[in-house]
Amino acid sequence: MTDLKTDKFYIDGAWVAPNGGTTEDVINPANEEVIATIAMGTAEDVDAAVAAANRAFATFSETSREERIALLKKILEVYERRYAEMSSIICEELGAPIDLCDKAQTAVGVGHLKATIAALENFEFEHINAEGDLIRREPIGVCGMITPWNWPINQIALKVFPAMAVGCTVVLKPSEVTPLNALLFAEILDEAGVPAGVFNLVNGDGPTVGSALSKHPDIQMMSFTGSTRAGRLITKDAAETVKRVTLELGGKSPNVILDDADLEKSIKQGLAQCFMNSGQSCNAPTRMLVHESQYAEAMSSAAKLAETFEVGQPAEKGPHIGPLVSAVQFEKVQGLIETAIDEGAKTLAGGPGRPAGFNRGYFVRPTVFGEVTNDMTIAQEEVFGPVLVMISYGDDEEAIRIANDTPYGLCAFVQSGDLERAKNVMKRLRAGMVRINGTDIGFGSPFGGYKMSGNGREGGVFGLEDYCEIKAVSMP
Repeated sequence: MTDLKTDKFYIDGAWVAPNGGTTEDVINPANEEVIATIAMGTAEDVDAAVAAANRAFATFSETSREERIALLKKILEVYERRYAEMSSIICEELGAPIDLCDKAQTAVGVGHLKATIAALENFEFEHINAEGDLIRREPIGVCGMITPWNWPINQIALKVFPAMAVGCTVVLKPSEVTPLNALLFAEILDEAGVPAGVFNLVNGDGPTVGSALSKHPDIQMMSFTGSTRAGRLITKDAAETVKRVTLELGGKSPNVILDDADLEKSIKQGLAQCFMNSGQSCNAPTRMLVHESQYAEAMSSAAKLAETFEVGQPAEKGPHIGPLVSAVQFEKVQGLIETAIDEGAKTLAGGPGRPAGFNRGYFVRPTVFGEVTNDMTIAQEEVFGPVLVMISYGDDEEAIRIANDTPYGLCAFVQSGDLERAKNVMKRLRAGMVRINGTDIGFGSPFGGYKMSGNGREGGVFGLEDYCEIKAVSMP
């Protein structure tokens, strides 16, 4: 592994020692061994980082679009050169298979950075409205950012790059579960010549560093990705200073397979999308809705297809599934599997415990439940593991009702042989993103959800707008 500065924070363009605080071990989820020990920050460390970001904002906010585009392009150059290091680190600390890291976990950093540059090149910072007033978009200020462990660089890129693109400065608290990729990210920005104070990183936990960021009077905006529970706490902390808060939270995405879809293909695709990243994706299609006339056939097919998904070591090449990220996550998923069985769900594949041949590491069995009703715990709570539930419906109306019967609204999936029919269903789904027939949204498209899946949008022009204040100017 790269020799990262795990005992320091990146503040004001330098690696600095923490102001007291504790330490935290980083665990390899594949073998449960300690791979690093990081310093954990305090409120005083946050104060130092915010002060640096405040000083930098005075000048960085005045830089030109062309200067910031040049800076982002330099970051891209360094990121691509250190691509293999990033994949190796994420593989080891998250447990994501190395092929997944190369093709997705690390790749999204490139994709989001290129999309940010493209959006910035044509972003409208000023225009004259119909009343003849000048409307300006200006950088909001110092932005606090808290990112999760499941797609770490994805969320760092979706927050840091757009904020910098419009002239904001940043204080980042990455997940303490997977902090090493963020330390490498700081090295990349430093090597690319990001001005001192524009980007700052303080490791720590939510109650200490996260809360200090959310409450800080000199932070104008908080951007958070993670659990709905934590999102509520951040919003409450931020309320005292009436700062902007954007949230990307949980999901329980429905996958509506209409009765004219290719059933076998849809099931195989749905399983792959659900099990990707060991099921640790907020937009995973974890509820598969199948027409009642095809339900028995679908359960039989899913049971057979699920057995083709292999579990393997993260460092090994191949399309297998890796471990969950931590002991806490492992116990949570095991508990929800047990609850599903207790509530009467039928185990079609997988079930409790580790897969055969695995006696250490946080590996779980890819699991499929049938005979699930939408009021069961397993159909309502976000599992964040490779667990799929299958629910039957009678007609399109009932499918839409079940799909929307969730506190979340991040993403939804529709499968149909008739695109117009799929689009008609799509229009009635209460979700921020809808993926039809195996497609995915692009890097420059808005990522975010309805209801308790959060507020605000990340990616492309929408991501830039979130980091801007709007000023109306009347002129003679």
